[in-house]
Amino acid sequence: MRKYERDESWVIYQMIDRGGTVSGSNAVCEQAEWEEMERKKPGAQSLVQCGIATEGVAERLARGTSGDPKPKVTRKTAVSYSSPV
Repeated sequence: MRKYERDESWVIYQMIDRGGTVSGSNAVCEQAEWEEMERKKPGAQSLVQCGIATEGVAERLARGTSGDPKPKVTRKTAVSYSSPV
């Protein structure tokens, strides 16, 4: 753990456009940055999750399954996925 990460907490949020629609994908920032954004423009972003211990965990949670490696398909697994005749 890096020295500056000890007391940090991370959040996942989404931006909200003027029409009230969530725009874009999840984003990650430090809790203090989130609080500053909310102070400057309340309601312009939607909190998804807070209290995340590290940036890496927050990034993985925000990404979800996007960017995960595709499962390797072999002949054996391809045959087991095909429907029986």
